[in-house]
Amino acid sequence: MKKQKNNDTVKTVFKYIKSYRISIALSLLFAVMTVVLTLYLPILTGDAVDFMIEKGHVDFKSLAALIGKMVIIICITGIAQWIMNICNNKITYNVVRDIRQDAFKKLEILPLKYLDAHAPGDIVSRIIADADQFADGLLMGFTQAFTGVLTIAGTLLFMLSINIWITIVVVIVTPLSFFVAGFISKRTYKMFQLQSAARGEQTSLVDEMVGNQKVVQAYSHEDEALEKFSEINNRLKKYSLNATFYSSITNPATRFVNNLVYAGVGVTGALFAINGYLTVGGLSCFLSYANQYTKPFNEISGVITELQNALACAARVFEFINEEPQIPDASDAKSLENVRGEVEFDNVHFSYVPDKKLITDFNLHVKQGQRVAIVGPTGCGKTTVINLIMRFYDVGSGSIKIDGIDIRQITRKSLRNNIGMVLQETWIKDGTIFDNIVIGKPDATMEEAITAAKASHAHSFIKRLPNGYDTVVKEDGSNLSQGQKQLLCIARVMLLRPPVLILDEATSSIDTRTEIKIQNAFAKLMDGRTSFIVAHRLSTIQNADIILVMKDGNIIEQGNHQNLLKQGGFYANLYNSQFT
Repeated sequence: MKKQKNNDTVKTVFKYIKSYRISIALSLLFAVMTVVLTLYLPILTGDAVDFMIEKGHVDFKSLAALIGKMVIIICITGIAQWIMNICNNKITYNVVRDIRQDAFKKLEILPLKYLDAHAPGDIVSRIIADADQFADGLLMGFTQAFTGVLTIAGTLLFMLSINIWITIVVVIVTPLSFFVAGFISKRTYKMFQLQSAARGEQTSLVDEMVGNQKVVQAYSHEDEALEKFSEINNRLKKYSLNATFYSSITNPATRFVNNLVYAGVGVTGALFAINGYLTVGGLSCFLSYANQYTKPFNEISGVITELQNALACAARVFEFINEEPQIPDASDAKSLENVRGEVEFDNVHFSYVPDKKLITDFNLHVKQGQRVAIVGPTGCGKTTVINLIMRFYDVGSGSIKIDGIDIRQITRKSLRNNIGMVLQETWIKDGTIFDNIVIGKPDATMEEAITAAKASHAHSFIKRLPNGYDTVVKEDGSNLSQGQKQLLCIARVMLLRPPVLILDEATSSIDTRTEIKIQNAFAKLMDGRTSFIVAHRLSTIQNADIILVMKDGNIIEQGNHQNLLKQGGFYANLYNSQFT
């Protein structure tokens, strides 16, 4: 199973690499050139030794010409190696760019159920840290493993051209290096896999603690957080040490084998030289080849370790990329235009977990321009109804229709473009105040943004900021209060003025006086528009045309405020409990 997973990972890597065939061909060409010229130098060195082997009989003329030739070859080798490295870098970082691009694209089309079930820090770790680790391993693979294999093959050919018997000694001892490297690499992959998973877990915890440090300190959760971090950190240390220990054995083990090769070449070559079958220059050349032959094995043993780490990281990234995306728009999906705002729930069933029912047999017909308030205890399904209207989740059975069209037959983009939503959770992107207001309408003018801000009562605090609408807010608006962030989110909707509105605790972080003003502004905005309002403060939804009282995923009461109070049921008890 693990072997199959490794094979699939390698195949996926090659799928990305093959897009850069020209760079690969150039890298191969200059790698061959580098190896051939590097291996040609020992022959010239051996000739140079033979030119000055006898005392008083040094051939200076031939030696000078030889040295000049060697200098030219060294310069050409250096240039070829430089170009090869440029090609390798280009291939590596283009491949990693493509992988990250595909990972981020997948992030944008993943269903919310995946994001709800996975820690954000782990997802970030896969896209950023694991991709970086993969890049390091891939680059090392190109620069060392590739040239190393060529060097080994080329050295054998050059040695065979000089003396076949000494070469046989080298070939006989060589398999020991492959056995040692293969034996150890099998044990390192699992450790690197565990190391990557623990690193993602640690990133997730740090991300959670940084984003919620106020809550952590408010509830004196520091010791528990530190204990959990220490536990993960110790596991990461354990996996990292084991991975490093196993991988560190590879190099000295292969060096030992390589030294045996070198010793074998030296002893055998000396015997041949003593008996006149090999010159001293030839022996010098052979010893140089033996050193060059064994060097790639040391490098490749290190590369194997990095490649194991790279493959483990790549597997995590590809696992994310291969996740099932959200159900795509139907091929004949329509674009929603000229929306009236008539919404119908027809026998809707839905649950987040298959064996745990939430919404069952939900039926509702909302006419154009009606204001629908949804109330009920926590976990009754209020926000779930909103998620279904926005098609963040698809219904299990039944249908939701807008203007008589099943929303599954409407493109998501056109559906959401016609619905304005303000949530209790605010999201502010890194940019200016103006950028945050016009996020749903990028072509809006400054005048339009100011009008929307005034309608949402955000204009007064924006004017007090250092640069007004050009003030840059930090990621997630950390330099704004929660109420100010919510006002900006309301301003976005005021700018769009969509035909359908969804307000999910839209004023929960705003002071009472400002809330009354915003409620008046919303009242004007909702005039003629279909609106869904989720609220815990029942005083804010008394003017709704329909109040749906939900419990355990079902509508248990329905009517306007006065009628529901007269019934003296669940809503009446809920409303009166505010004053008890």
